[in-house]
Amino acid sequence: MSVYDFTVKTLEGKEQSLKDYEGKVLLVVNTATHCGFTPQYTGLQELYETYRDQGLEILDFPCDQFGNQAPGTGEEIHDFCVSRYLIAFPQFEKIEVNGENAHPLFAYLKDEQPGLLGKDIKWNFTKFLVDRRGVPVHRYAPQTTPEDITKDIEKLL
Repeated sequence: MSVYDFTVKTLEGKEQSLKDYEGKVLLVVNTATHCGFTPQYTGLQELYETYRDQGLEILDFPCDQFGNQAPGTGEEIHDFCVSRYLIAFPQFEKIEVNGENAHPLFAYLKDEQPGLLGKDIKWNFTKFLVDRRGVPVHRYAPQTTPEDITKDIEKLL
């Protein structure tokens, strides 16, 4: 099994297979627009600009499960991120990452890379690094900045 076995919904509500990203290094992140970690969008965009041509894709999944810090529609969230942080990487439909309604992709990521305190995601901006075969190889806490994972990304590229 790999991340390529999953489909996600685009901001427009269309199903997209993650097979479309086969052969890429992926950084999968659950995000929020009104969170103390929201400024990490700047670092994520910098990673994307630096490594996209080498095969990095960042997949952004807004999540409102933590203190309702991702209010609004997917379109409103996207507009905020583009206007405030100039993001150019793919954003997907708002999802849940924990509980019975957790998106299957995140259930898989958590199974493959449990956190230090268990499988559940503790907050927004938890990041999962996935190798070119679609295998999750590392999980980063929300406090870990995008800049702090540069070396791990470079090893996979």
